[in-house]
Amino acid sequence: MSILRIARLGRVDYAAALELQQALVAQRSHDTSADTLLVLEHPPTYTLGRGADERFLLDPPAGVPIHRVSRGGQVTWHGPGQLVGYPILKLEGAERDVMRYLRRLEQVIIAALARCGIAAERRAGLTGVWVGTEKIASIGVGIRRWVTLHGFAVNVAIDPDGFARIVPCGIAGCHMTSIAKLGVEGVSMAAFSGLIAEAFAAVFGYQQVEALNGRALVATPAAPDDLAAHG
Repeated sequence: MSILRIARLGRVDYAAALELQQALVAQRSHDTSADTLLVLEHPPTYTLGRGADERFLLDPPAGVPIHRVSRGGQVTWHGPGQLVGYPILKLEGAERDVMRYLRRLEQVIIAALARCGIAAERRAGLTGVWVGTEKIASIGVGIRRWVTLHGFAVNVAIDPDGFARIVPCGIAGCHMTSIAKLGVEGVSMAAFSGLIAEAFAAVFGYQQVEALNGRALVATPAAPDDLAAHG
């Protein structure tokens, strides 16, 4: 892995972002594009992993979209103030290890949060990133012919009501936190997306990073996922 393209897309509807991911996966599978990290926000949306239990949707507001998708994991919320990252990477050789990939995503988030003065950590037996007893980032991935899609979500400055209406990640008693809730001031979405991009390039060992205009991404047909993992 030497070149990483990063596209900062702003706020994007979930279905449109999923279509874009599927297009990029097809391109990456045929080596017609390089590894790409999409960084964006979604309007309020609930998603469930391929095997998620709908009982974890406690009281979703009327009119908020609900998507069941081919990632691993249970139910989660996306919305304004949450930074979402969708890596489209071709895993080759020793990198074809789902658990290794998940741990690297966690390390990216931990490193970016450390730049904000937040000591985040993993929790044994679970996937995601925690600060004390509260969860600040969730991870749910899919892998299609060893090309990754879906990804991670970090709470920067969210409306807590979104998570209050579900059992986050299907973990009983799970409470979510955010950078803003932890009292860290002055961390904008734009600033944190930059920290995530820097940490991602460092953790995954890219030698070159290129900014990509999102409008230059071309849609192509997609196929079903092969693997899924979550947290």
